[in-house]
Amino acid sequence: MRLINQEGSIKLNLLVFDIGGTSVKYSFWNNENLLEINSFDTPITWVALKEKLIEIKTNYAKDFSIDGVSFSFPGSIDQETGVILGASAVKYIHHFPIKSELEEILQLPVSLENDAKCAALAEVWLGAAKGINHVLFLVIGTGIGGAIVDNGIVRHGANLYAGEFGFAILDVQTAKSYSDLASPVRMAQRYCDRIGVSHQTHSGKEVFNLADEGDSDAQLEVEEFYKYLSLGLFNLQVSIDPEVIVIGGALSANQAIIDKLEIRINEWLLQKKVKDFKVRLLACKFRNDANLIGAVKNFMNRCATSG
Repeated sequence: MRLINQEGSIKLNLLVFDIGGTSVKYSFWNNENLLEINSFDTPITWVALKEKLIEIKTNYAKDFSIDGVSFSFPGSIDQETGVILGASAVKYIHHFPIKSELEEILQLPVSLENDAKCAALAEVWLGAAKGINHVLFLVIGTGIGGAIVDNGIVRHGANLYAGEFGFAILDVQTAKSYSDLASPVRMAQRYCDRIGVSHQTHSGKEVFNLADEGDSDAQLEVEEFYKYLSLGLFNLQVSIDPEVIVIGGALSANQAIIDKLEIRINEWLLQKKVKDFKVRLLACKFRNDANLIGAVKNFMNRCATSG
Protein backbone atom coordinates (compact mmCIF):
# COMPACT_ATOMS: atom_id res chain seq x y z
CA MET A 1 0.00 0.00 0.00
CA ARG A 2 1.51 3.28 -1.14
CA LEU A 3 0.50 6.15 1.15
CA ILE A 4 2.10 9.40 0.06
CA ASN A 5 1.21 12.61 1.80
CA GLN A 6 0.96 15.03 -1.11
CA GLU A 7 1.25 17.98 1.27
CA GLY A 8 4.79 16.97 2.15
CA SER A 9 5.04 15.07 5.40
CA ILE A 10 8.06 14.65 7.60
CA LYS A 11 10.03 11.67 6.31
CA LEU A 12 10.54 9.23 9.14
CA ASN A 13 11.29 5.57 9.66
CA LEU A 14 8.79 4.42 12.27
CA LEU A 15 8.02 1.08 13.86
CA VAL A 16 4.25 1.01 14.40
CA PHE A 17 2.14 -1.26 16.65
CA ASP A 18 -1.61 -1.69 17.06
CA ILE A 19 -2.30 -3.46 20.35
CA GLY A 20 -5.61 -5.33 20.38
CA GLY A 21 -7.39 -7.68 22.72
CA THR A 22 -6.62 -10.80 20.69
CA SER A 23 -3.73 -9.81 18.41
CA VAL A 24 -1.03 -7.20 17.91
CA LYS A 25 -0.50 -5.87 14.39
CA TYR A 26 2.71 -4.16 13.43
CA SER A 27 4.47 -2.70 10.43
CA PHE A 28 7.19 -0.27 9.41
CA TRP A 29 6.67 3.17 7.92
CA ASN A 30 9.47 3.86 5.44
CA ASN A 31 9.63 6.44 2.63
CA GLU A 32 5.98 7.37 3.33
CA ASN A 33 5.06 3.76 2.76
CA LEU A 34 3.47 1.29 5.17
CA LEU A 35 5.37 -1.94 4.56
CA GLU A 36 4.04 -5.45 5.00
CA ILE A 37 1.70 -5.78 7.98
CA ASN A 38 2.39 -8.65 10.37
CA SER A 39 0.75 -9.80 13.59
CA PHE A 40 1.11 -12.03 16.63
CA ASP A 41 -1.27 -13.14 19.38
CA THR A 42 -1.54 -10.63 22.21
CA PRO A 43 0.68 -11.93 25.04
CA ILE A 44 -1.00 -12.64 28.36
CA THR A 45 1.52 -10.60 30.40
CA TRP A 46 3.23 -7.22 30.14
CA VAL A 47 6.64 -8.87 30.46
CA ALA A 48 5.91 -11.14 27.49
CA LEU A 49 4.68 -8.21 25.40
CA LYS A 50 7.83 -6.20 26.16
CA GLU A 51 10.01 -9.12 25.13
CA LYS A 52 8.16 -9.39 21.82
CA LEU A 53 8.43 -5.63 21.15
CA ILE A 54 12.17 -5.71 21.78
CA GLU A 55 12.58 -8.72 19.49
CA ILE A 56 10.70 -7.03 16.64
CA LYS A 57 12.56 -3.75 17.07
CA THR A 58 15.89 -5.60 17.02
CA ASN A 59 14.97 -7.39 13.79
CA TYR A 60 13.96 -4.17 11.98
CA ALA A 61 17.08 -2.40 13.22
CA LYS A 62 19.18 -4.86 11.19
CA ASP A 63 17.87 -3.34 7.94
CA PHE A 64 16.62 0.16 8.86
CA SER A 65 17.48 3.12 10.97
CA ILE A 66 14.50 3.68 13.29
CA ASP A 67 13.45 7.19 14.31
CA GLY A 68 10.77 6.16 16.77
CA VAL A 69 8.00 3.78 17.73
CA SER A 70 4.30 4.64 17.66
CA PHE A 71 1.50 2.72 19.34
CA SER A 72 -2.25 2.43 18.96
CA PHE A 73 -3.72 1.20 22.25
CA PRO A 74 -7.17 0.59 23.69
CA GLY A 75 -8.11 2.74 26.66
CA SER A 76 -7.92 6.44 27.49
CA ILE A 77 -4.46 7.87 26.85
CA ASP A 78 -3.24 10.64 29.15
CA GLN A 79 -0.77 12.37 26.87
CA GLU A 80 0.69 14.45 29.72
CA THR A 81 1.65 11.52 31.95
CA GLY A 82 2.03 8.75 29.36
CA VAL A 83 -0.43 6.58 31.30
CA ILE A 84 -3.31 4.57 29.83
CA LEU A 85 -6.41 5.09 31.96
CA GLY A 86 -9.79 3.39 31.77
CA ALA A 87 -10.01 -0.34 31.09
CA SER A 88 -9.72 -2.69 28.14
CA ALA A 89 -9.36 -6.33 27.16
CA VAL A 90 -5.59 -5.93 27.63
CA LYS A 91 -5.71 -5.43 31.38
CA TYR A 92 -1.99 -5.12 32.05
CA ILE A 93 -1.42 -1.92 30.03
CA HIS A 94 -3.33 0.38 32.41
CA HIS A 95 -2.47 2.77 35.24
CA PHE A 96 1.31 2.93 35.19
CA PRO A 97 3.81 5.12 33.22
CA ILE A 98 3.79 2.87 30.17
CA LYS A 99 5.21 5.47 27.76
CA SER A 100 8.38 6.03 29.77
CA GLU A 101 8.83 2.30 30.26
CA LEU A 102 8.46 1.69 26.51
CA GLU A 103 11.01 4.40 25.75
CA GLU A 104 13.39 2.83 28.25
CA ILE A 105 13.21 -0.69 26.81
CA LEU A 106 13.15 0.38 23.14
CA GLN A 107 15.67 3.23 23.50
CA LEU A 108 13.66 5.37 21.07
CA PRO A 109 11.05 8.15 21.21
CA VAL A 110 7.56 6.69 21.67
CA SER A 111 4.07 8.03 21.03
CA LEU A 112 0.75 6.58 22.20
CA GLU A 113 -2.84 7.17 21.16
CA ASN A 114 -6.20 5.48 21.57
CA ASP A 115 -7.03 3.08 18.74
CA ALA A 116 -10.24 4.81 17.56
CA LYS A 117 -8.49 8.18 17.66
CA CYS A 118 -5.65 6.73 15.58
CA ALA A 119 -8.18 5.51 13.02
CA ALA A 120 -9.73 8.97 12.90
CA LEU A 121 -6.32 10.59 12.37
CA ALA A 122 -5.66 8.22 9.46
CA GLU A 123 -8.92 9.15 7.75
CA VAL A 124 -8.37 12.89 8.22
CA TRP A 125 -4.72 12.75 7.17
CA LEU A 126 -4.88 10.55 4.07
CA GLY A 127 -8.29 8.93 3.96
CA ALA A 128 -11.96 9.62 3.43
CA ALA A 129 -11.92 12.95 5.31
CA LYS A 130 -8.68 14.33 3.90
CA GLY A 131 -8.86 18.11 3.61
CA ILE A 132 -11.95 18.39 5.84
CA ASN A 133 -11.57 20.46 9.00
CA HIS A 134 -14.34 19.27 11.30
CA VAL A 135 -14.82 15.51 11.39
CA LEU A 136 -16.63 13.04 13.60
CA PHE A 137 -15.45 9.44 13.36
CA LEU A 138 -17.39 6.37 14.51
CA VAL A 139 -16.04 2.85 14.61
CA ILE A 140 -18.89 0.38 14.85
CA GLY A 141 -18.15 -3.16 15.96
CA THR A 142 -18.79 -5.06 19.19
CA GLY A 143 -19.35 -1.61 20.68
CA ILE A 144 -19.24 1.94 19.37
CA GLY A 145 -16.25 4.21 19.80
CA GLY A 146 -14.90 7.14 17.91
CA ALA A 147 -13.24 10.52 17.87
CA ILE A 148 -13.83 14.19 17.24
CA VAL A 149 -11.21 15.91 15.06
CA ASP A 150 -10.99 19.67 14.61
CA ASN A 151 -8.46 21.07 12.15
CA GLY A 152 -6.42 17.88 12.33
CA ILE A 153 -6.34 17.80 16.14
CA VAL A 154 -8.08 15.03 18.08
CA ARG A 155 -10.16 16.19 21.02
CA HIS A 156 -9.54 14.27 24.24
CA GLY A 157 -11.87 15.99 26.72
CA ALA A 158 -11.53 16.81 30.41
CA ASN A 159 -11.78 13.13 31.40
CA LEU A 160 -10.17 11.78 28.19
CA TYR A 161 -13.54 10.37 27.10
CA ALA A 162 -14.24 12.58 24.09
CA GLY A 163 -15.41 10.25 21.33
CA GLU A 164 -16.58 7.46 23.63
CA PHE A 165 -20.03 7.67 22.08
CA GLY A 166 -20.92 4.09 22.97
CA PHE A 167 -21.59 5.05 26.61
CA ALA A 168 -24.47 7.38 25.67
CA ILE A 169 -27.79 6.05 27.02
CA LEU A 170 -30.51 5.78 24.38
CA ASP A 171 -33.17 3.86 26.35
CA VAL A 172 -34.05 5.39 29.71
CA GLN A 173 -36.20 2.47 30.84
CA THR A 174 -33.45 -0.11 30.48
CA ALA A 175 -30.41 2.22 30.65
CA LYS A 176 -29.17 0.54 27.48
CA SER A 177 -26.38 2.41 25.76
CA TYR A 178 -25.58 3.25 22.16
CA SER A 179 -23.22 0.26 22.09
CA ASP A 180 -25.95 -1.99 23.49
CA LEU A 181 -28.56 -0.95 20.94
CA ALA A 182 -26.70 -0.02 17.76
CA SER A 183 -23.88 -2.53 17.44
CA PRO A 184 -24.28 -5.12 14.66
CA VAL A 185 -22.72 -7.68 16.99
CA ARG A 186 -25.35 -7.02 19.65
CA MET A 187 -28.04 -7.05 16.94
CA ALA A 188 -26.94 -10.54 15.93
CA GLN A 189 -26.99 -11.68 19.56
CA ARG A 190 -30.56 -10.41 19.97
CA TYR A 191 -31.60 -12.24 16.81
CA CYS A 192 -30.08 -15.45 18.15
CA ASP A 193 -31.95 -14.97 21.43
CA ARG A 194 -35.18 -14.37 19.51
CA ILE A 195 -34.92 -17.66 17.60
CA GLY A 196 -33.46 -19.63 20.52
CA VAL A 197 -29.93 -20.42 19.34
CA SER A 198 -26.46 -19.66 20.71
CA HIS A 199 -24.87 -16.27 20.09
CA GLN A 200 -22.20 -17.90 17.92
CA THR A 201 -24.79 -19.12 15.39
CA HIS A 202 -25.20 -15.92 13.35
CA SER A 203 -23.03 -12.86 12.68
CA GLY A 204 -24.33 -9.37 12.02
CA LYS A 205 -23.65 -9.80 8.31
CA GLU A 206 -25.70 -12.99 8.27
CA VAL A 207 -28.63 -11.26 9.99
CA PHE A 208 -28.60 -8.50 7.35
CA ASN A 209 -28.66 -11.20 4.65
CA LEU A 210 -31.50 -13.07 6.35
CA ALA A 211 -33.51 -9.86 6.54
CA ASP A 212 -33.00 -9.27 2.81
CA GLU A 213 -34.23 -12.83 2.20
CA GLY A 214 -37.47 -12.15 4.06
CA ASP A 215 -36.79 -13.54 7.55
CA SER A 216 -39.27 -11.57 9.68
CA ASP A 217 -37.29 -11.96 12.93
CA ALA A 218 -34.14 -10.70 11.22
CA GLN A 219 -36.10 -7.82 9.71
CA LEU A 220 -37.31 -6.74 13.15
CA GLU A 221 -33.78 -6.74 14.56
CA VAL A 222 -32.31 -4.94 11.54
CA GLU A 223 -35.03 -2.28 11.84
CA GLU A 224 -34.15 -1.76 15.51
CA PHE A 225 -30.47 -1.53 14.57
CA TYR A 226 -31.11 1.19 11.98
CA LYS A 227 -33.44 3.07 14.32
CA TYR A 228 -30.95 3.32 17.16
CA LEU A 229 -27.81 3.77 15.08
CA SER A 230 -29.42 6.60 13.10
CA LEU A 231 -30.82 8.16 16.28
CA GLY A 232 -27.38 8.27 17.84
CA LEU A 233 -25.89 9.71 14.66
CA PHE A 234 -28.65 12.33 14.56
CA ASN A 235 -27.90 13.34 18.15
CA LEU A 236 -24.18 13.58 17.43
CA GLN A 237 -24.73 15.53 14.22
CA VAL A 238 -26.93 18.19 15.82
CA SER A 239 -24.73 18.35 18.95
CA ILE A 240 -21.28 18.54 17.38
CA ASP A 241 -22.23 19.64 13.84
CA PRO A 242 -19.26 18.14 11.96
CA GLU A 243 -18.77 18.63 8.24
CA VAL A 244 -18.76 14.84 7.80
CA ILE A 245 -19.24 11.72 9.86
CA VAL A 246 -16.85 8.93 8.84
CA ILE A 247 -18.07 5.41 9.56
CA GLY A 248 -15.54 2.71 10.41
CA GLY A 249 -15.86 -0.94 11.27
CA ALA A 250 -16.80 -3.93 9.15
CA LEU A 251 -20.17 -2.54 8.08
CA SER A 252 -18.45 0.44 6.42
CA ALA A 253 -17.64 -1.90 3.52
CA ASN A 254 -21.38 -1.99 2.67
CA GLN A 255 -22.29 1.30 1.01
CA ALA A 256 -25.99 0.37 1.10
CA ILE A 257 -25.89 0.51 4.91
CA ILE A 258 -24.25 3.95 4.82
CA ASP A 259 -26.90 5.19 2.38
CA LYS A 260 -29.76 3.88 4.54
CA LEU A 261 -28.30 5.52 7.64
CA GLU A 262 -28.05 8.87 5.86
CA ILE A 263 -31.72 8.58 4.81
CA ARG A 264 -32.75 7.75 8.39
CA ILE A 265 -30.84 10.70 9.84
CA ASN A 266 -32.51 13.04 7.39
CA GLU A 267 -35.88 11.58 8.45
CA TRP A 268 -35.07 12.46 12.08
CA LEU A 269 -34.13 15.98 10.94
CA LEU A 270 -37.43 16.31 9.09
CA GLN A 271 -39.40 14.96 12.05
CA LYS A 272 -37.80 17.50 14.39
CA LYS A 273 -38.18 20.27 11.77
CA VAL A 274 -34.48 21.09 11.74
CA LYS A 275 -33.95 23.56 8.89
CA ASP A 276 -30.93 24.36 6.69
CA PHE A 277 -28.97 21.38 7.90
CA LYS A 278 -26.83 18.97 5.90
CA VAL A 279 -25.74 15.48 6.88
CA ARG A 280 -22.87 13.74 5.13
CA LEU A 281 -21.78 10.20 5.94
CA LEU A 282 -18.64 8.67 4.46
CA ALA A 283 -17.27 5.15 4.65
CA CYS A 284 -13.73 4.97 5.98
CA LYS A 285 -10.92 4.31 3.52
CA PHE A 286 -8.32 2.34 5.45
CA ARG A 287 -10.45 -0.07 7.53
CA ASN A 288 -8.17 -2.61 9.25
CA ASP A 289 -5.01 -0.60 8.55
CA ALA A 290 -6.34 2.70 9.92
CA ASN A 291 -4.95 2.30 13.45
CA LEU A 292 -1.41 1.80 12.17
CA ILE A 293 -1.57 4.71 9.73
CA GLY A 294 -3.07 7.00 12.35
CA ALA A 295 -0.38 6.02 14.83
CA VAL A 296 2.19 7.28 12.32
CA LYS A 297 0.39 10.62 12.10
CA ASN A 298 0.16 10.84 15.88
CA PHE A 299 3.95 10.40 16.15
CA MET A 300 4.46 13.14 13.56
CA ASN A 301 2.15 15.45 15.50
CA ARG A 302 3.72 14.78 18.89
CA CYS A 303 7.32 13.77 18.44
CA ALA A 304 8.59 15.08 15.11
CA THR A 305 9.67 18.48 13.87
CA SER A 306 10.20 19.72 10.35
CA GLY A 307 13.57 21.15 11.07
